[in-house]
Amino acid sequence: MTEIKKKKPSVISDVRYACAVGATNTVVAIKGAVPIANCSPGCQLKTTAMLTFENGFQGSVAAGGGNMPSSNATENDVVFGGIKTLDLLIKSTLKIYDGDLFVVLTGCTGELIGDNVPDLVGKYQKAGYPIVYANTAGFKGNNLFGHEEVVNAIIDQFVGDYNGEKQKGLVNLWFETPYYNQNWRGDYQELARILRGAGLEVNVLFGPENPGVSAWKKIPQAQFNLVVSPWVGVKNAEHLQKKYNQPFLHIPEIPVGEEATAKFIRQVVDYAGIDKQKSEDFIKSEAEIYYYYLEHFSEFFAEYWYGMPSEFVVTADAAYALAYSKFLADQIGLIPKRVVITDNTPQKFRPAITEYFKNNISEGVSIDVDFEEDGYEVEKLIETVEFTAGKPLILGTSWEQNLATQKNALFFEISTPSSETLIVNRSHIGYKGALQFLERIYSASVGGK
Repeated sequence: MTEIKKKKPSVISDVRYACAVGATNTVVAIKGAVPIANCSPGCQLKTTAMLTFENGFQGSVAAGGGNMPSSNATENDVVFGGIKTLDLLIKSTLKIYDGDLFVVLTGCTGELIGDNVPDLVGKYQKAGYPIVYANTAGFKGNNLFGHEEVVNAIIDQFVGDYNGEKQKGLVNLWFETPYYNQNWRGDYQELARILRGAGLEVNVLFGPENPGVSAWKKIPQAQFNLVVSPWVGVKNAEHLQKKYNQPFLHIPEIPVGEEATAKFIRQVVDYAGIDKQKSEDFIKSEAEIYYYYLEHFSEFFAEYWYGMPSEFVVTADAAYALAYSKFLADQIGLIPKRVVITDNTPQKFRPAITEYFKNNISEGVSIDVDFEEDGYEVEKLIETVEFTAGKPLILGTSWEQNLATQKNALFFEISTPSSETLIVNRSHIGYKGALQFLERIYSASVGGK
């Protein structure tokens, strides 16, 4: 008799993302847009807790958080179908919310039982309602996957076709996933400020500077799409290239600090083909301010250098793990001991990210990056790190706090979840954000935390 070997179940503990239906927060980040969650009870509660409350206590507005419409599918919907429940929810939502765009996101229950959501939403679309649907079942992927699905759904079903002219100097900004990194709002503002300072007109699609759905209708008019991320958003840019014959510039590294930001600006300006005088004037002006503050900081550093960290560990999503590691190694001179990427980066992007860490972090610095979702395995990877000099620095999530204490390391949260930090408006990127990033690191050093 042939022995049947059972496959070891795949279990992930201490997760660092939400399921795909968490992309309801992508919708919330668009002014005037209303998410409609077609999922079971508890789904939205858990994703909201993970991405907003237990992630810098970011809060939410309008139809976000506890105000989010949800079908709360029950056993009755599973047995007899949930399409009537969803239809009633859509009708109620349209009456209650004065929205400019409604997005139905289907979770696991609706997709498993086969509810015909496209047909139902199609009826409302034919009736003239600004409504779209996206299949965002949790078994398909995490909230980063869901984010890309929602973006493409809005482009195809709401923005629609376009055969007009492209506006030179207008760029669509595709950055990180809303509500995923706790600093995303401040980071969007800083990146948009930098691009405007370089002479570009920026179409901001999410966050405090998003004017609403009008920005989405404007997408096809842009000269090009700018993707600032190792992988999130590339799928959307490729779709826009095919749909509107619209080129895109993909820059994997989020710029942190003067050198990285100046390089970033010149790369974008060269691609856009616009006049360089304004961007060079902006770079000069920002550099003078940046180094003014660094000169004052240098006095502190010279006095307290013996108590400062010299080695670090980062555990975060691909975008911020890369950005922070680059800044710390190349601009501050710290030595990376381990980098763990926890966002379930698609396999096709991993070789390029791995190569970047090996050859582009800093001159003479190379590190093998680990891709790991399971918090238990992440902890084991960090536990094996042998720090050799001074007090180490660990940048991670709330899950790493106890481990940092065991390692007698300086620690603060930079990634999801972040339950020990309150975020109102903060950035760690560009010119201004890099200075705030330094403040956090060295305030922790002085405070011994």
